[in-house]
Amino acid sequence: MSVHTFTATTIDGEERSLSIYQGKVLLIVNTASKCGFTFQYAELQDLFLTYRERGFSVLGFPSNQFLRQEPGTDDEIEEFCQINFGITFPLFSKIDVKGPTMHPLYRYLVYNAPGVFNKQIKWNFTKFLVDGQGSVIQRYSPMTKPWVIRDDIEKALA
Repeated sequence: MSVHTFTATTIDGEERSLSIYQGKVLLIVNTASKCGFTFQYAELQDLFLTYRERGFSVLGFPSNQFLRQEPGTDDEIEEFCQINFGITFPLFSKIDVKGPTMHPLYRYLVYNAPGVFNKQIKWNFTKFLVDGQGSVIQRYSPMTKPWVIRDDIEKALA
């Protein structure tokens, strides 16, 4: 099993197999538009633009599970991301990243990269670095700024 065995709905409503990212290093992030970490969108976009030609992508998964900090519709989320941060990396439809309705992708991610005290996602902008075979390399806390991950991305791309 790997990240590539899952499907997810894009922010435009298309069901997409994550197998299309086979061979790419991924940074999978649960996002929110009204969070204190929303500024990280800019750094995520910078990482995407810097490394995409080398086989890297950011995948953004909006979630409204933390103090309702992602209340908008998929269209509103997409517009917010494009207008405020020029986001061009793939965004997906809003999902649950914890609890009984957790998206299967996130169930896989947290099982394979548990947090410090337990496996739950604790907040928006938790990040998972995934290798080209779809295996989780590392989990990063919401406080980890995306630029800090550059060295790990470089190693994964090497």
